[in-house]
Order: sequence, then structure tokens, then C-alpha cells
Amino acid sequence: MMAQEGSKPKGPGPGAEPATDPSVDPAEVERFAAFAERWWDRHGAFRALHALNPVRIAYVRDALLAGREPGARAEGAAALKPLTGLRLLDVGCGGGLMAEPLCRLGADVVAIDAAEANVRAARHHAEEQGLAIDYRHATAEALAADGERFDAVLALEIVEHVADLDAFAEACASLIKPGGTFVVATLNRTLAAYALAIVAGERILGWLPAGSHDWSRFVRPAEMVRLLRRRGLTVADMRGMVYNPLAGGWTTSPNLSVNYIVHARKPDT
Repeated sequence: MMAQEGSKPKGPGPGAEPATDPSVDPAEVERFAAFAERWWDRHGAFRALHALNPVRIAYVRDALLAGREPGARAEGAAALKPLTGLRLLDVGCGGGLMAEPLCRLGADVVAIDAAEANVRAARHHAEEQGLAIDYRHATAEALAADGERFDAVLALEIVEHVADLDAFAEACASLIKPGGTFVVATLNRTLAAYALAIVAGERILGWLPAGSHDWSRFVRPAEMVRLLRRRGLTVADMRGMVYNPLAGGWTTSPNLSVNYIVHARKPDT
């Protein structure tokens, strides 16, 4: 398997340039590339994502196990590497905050980002951890054009940063094998999301760098469902992700008003 300790990652080198595709917003790429060396600072610019990660990892793991055959599910759930045998694509991987734990869970991980600096930082950190993840400076459209296919595609906290959501969704859907899984996490376009994610999260608490989000690009759950259905995907589950200040952590919730995560599936045929 590609994403195993000691194996050799493939894909374009750090100097490779991804194609200029419709979903890529150069301003957004530049914004996040500027923080590339700070992805793994748990108290720095991306501390909110570090705090959110346990919930995201658990949700993705359970969504992927739910799609396996009953026998494989029972065996995998008890294993140290329950995602063994699954080839995953992490789109907009940043510094590898999701790619690394999914690799540790046994998945064969390809992780892509349109910012070369992010890929370079992610690759360096994975090498330090002894993890071989196939990091590529590339776009979803480019991989789709090359005929790549995966058991699952992840688009976590990325759709609100793309320039053309329809083109992005089309590319991601085409990358999923029949019977495969798509997991999307994003922000709802509500006043609550504006107040919490932008006003509080960026301007007051500094959980994320100022200017990280554009409220007009947030996607309402109903819009997300329609977007996925147009690509032949069926929504299997949708949950909110909420921060509990008393517990000091994130949890899933029926409340979709701010952050939410979606598990969709592609038909077997």
C-alpha cells in the first residue's frame, strides 16, 4: 500500500505546478500558503482545526467503515488499522492534519493542495513522523483528468475557499469509485456562522487568521444536498459540529447552524 510506513511516496515534486483549474482561487491559495510553516503549531494560526480534528477523524473513520461489507466492518473496527485496504484522497490537505491520522489508521492516502508551500510543509512533517503519504501539488480537476479513482474523497473545510463550487464538486464526484464515499465539511451561510466563525473566531478570539473566510461562500445544507445529488451522490448522514466551551472541545450535534459535516455515497453502478 502507498501510505504505509517506509514506502516511497509518488507524485509531482515540490516544484511542480498544478493546472489553473476553475475551482482554484489564487488569492485563497496565497493566503493559506503564507501560513504553511505553522500548520502543526497547535497554539498557532490553525489551533481551531487542531481542536476540531478529533471529531473530524472519528466521523470520517465511521463513515468509511459504514461503507464496508459487514464482515470487513466487524473485523476492521477491532483492528489497530481499520482503514487498511482503502485508498483515500484528501483534497485541500493543507499541512496534513487529516492525512496523517488517516494514514496511521491504515488508509492508503493521497493528499493534494493547490499551494506548493503547504505540500512541502506537509511532506516534511510526514517524513519526520515516519509516514509515507502521497502528497501532490495538484488539483481535483487534474487528478480527475488523469483518470484517478479512490474509495473515498475528503473535502474538509475547503469548499468555502474554492472559486467554482460546481466544477469542484464535479471533479470530486468523478474521482470516487462506484460505491465509494464522499465526506464534506464546511460552514453554513447563516448569521450565527458569520458571528461565530468570522467575528468571534477570526477577529476576537483569533482562532484563525483574519480574512480566512468569506461569508458569501458559505454553503447552506440544502444547497449542499442539491449539489451532491446533481453529481449522482446520495447523502447518507449530515451532522453539525459544535464547540462546547464547558468541555473545552468539539462534538457532533443536530445543530447545523454553523459547522456541519456530510457523508455521501456514490451508487455501486
